[in-house]
Amino acid sequence: MEFIKTTGRKLLFFLAVCFAVLGMVYIKMIFALPNQITLFENREYIYGFRNPILVNIKAENDGLLIFDNKDTPAYKKGMGVGNNIMLKAQKLGETSLSLRLFGIIPIKTMHVDVVPYKEVVACGNTVGVKIKADGILIIGLSDVISVNGKRMIPAKESGLKPGDLILEVNNRHMGSALDLMEEIDKSLGTEISIKYKRGSNYNHTKIVPVISSEDKKYRVGMWVRDNAAGIGTLTFYDPQSKGFGALGHGITDIDTGTIMPVGKGEIIESNILTIKRSTSGNPGELKGVLIDDGEPLGVIKKNSLYGIYGTLNESALNSFPSKQYPIALRNEIKTGEATILANISGGDIIEYKIEIEKVSKKSANGLKGMIIKITDPRLLDATGGIVQGMSGSPILQEGKLVGAVTHVLVNDPTRGYGIFIEWMIKNMAPAQLTDLKMAG
Repeated sequence: MEFIKTTGRKLLFFLAVCFAVLGMVYIKMIFALPNQITLFENREYIYGFRNPILVNIKAENDGLLIFDNKDTPAYKKGMGVGNNIMLKAQKLGETSLSLRLFGIIPIKTMHVDVVPYKEVVACGNTVGVKIKADGILIIGLSDVISVNGKRMIPAKESGLKPGDLILEVNNRHMGSALDLMEEIDKSLGTEISIKYKRGSNYNHTKIVPVISSEDKKYRVGMWVRDNAAGIGTLTFYDPQSKGFGALGHGITDIDTGTIMPVGKGEIIESNILTIKRSTSGNPGELKGVLIDDGEPLGVIKKNSLYGIYGTLNESALNSFPSKQYPIALRNEIKTGEATILANISGGDIIEYKIEIEKVSKKSANGLKGMIIKITDPRLLDATGGIVQGMSGSPILQEGKLVGAVTHVLVNDPTRGYGIFIEWMIKNMAPAQLTDLKMAG
């Protein structure tokens, strides 16, 4: 009897160890899988899985993907996963892949975007960027001392905050800060109505301006901004639609960190005058001037977290390179040698050597999808590493456009982040660049 009990305990212990090992294997597998993948239409991709023989994979949209591996023929609905699985996208669109243990217990869902295969021109030109906001951005609030000596902040009392975007005052569209000043002056201290945007929500409020004891003018106690300008790098353009992407990150207000909504915007020629080198703790900068006395190079239609987008003017195409590169998806990018294109002197575009140190296969946010390191002595001598103004510099690897430089690591300016090019391409679609027909 004692022998049976001992044997039973050993068996239970053995089974517990087996389940624990199996659990760790699956946990490791799940965390290694990306949350989002992008595929080109009508192209095959091999994904490696380690020992997920008890996992079933199924696409929500049966007609979008084909699965295949060495042991299972092409099957459109659901299948057990072997060590390697082939995915082939049959048409454009979006779907989700759900992975279930034993075909029952949900353990992972991956979002899949299918986009058309595309080749674009990699640029590297420094350009001037000018944006006129679609409204008036509140960047700060301040006291107003009334003529009777009372400290007041009418804007705060009405519920307004820094980062809010004023769209209308007394039903008049606000195209500039001067428009707001006119409406405040015209009020003569009577209540004015304001329509504003906070995040994605539209709101209404009312403010009563007060006379300032300092200049005897009506004030509401807020600082505002209606435009932004600077220097950045053009990443690429599509030779068919003339659509472009630049910077690899959005243009934000320096005071609030808010993405500036585009009312009007354009890219123009710039002239780099000098380079402030990067040092540890002090990011450098390309210093120059914007040349706005000629025809703009292009029109900006969208300012987003993932860069600025628009269309180039036909007459400006000769100002940019013409060599086309295929786009690399995230799963094609490798750690190792690569290059970037940049014209830090404002002259010829030069290809500089870099090292891709890390590629984030799992992260759904492609803004910091790569960590890169500048290795080219020429660029290190000139800039000390990555400097402001280089954001958007195209990253090339094995003849493909893989991404763009976005941010510098402040404590080590030779290193920085890069955005996946697939994220920049997908974010062009809402910019009314319909020729691209990109998902997302």
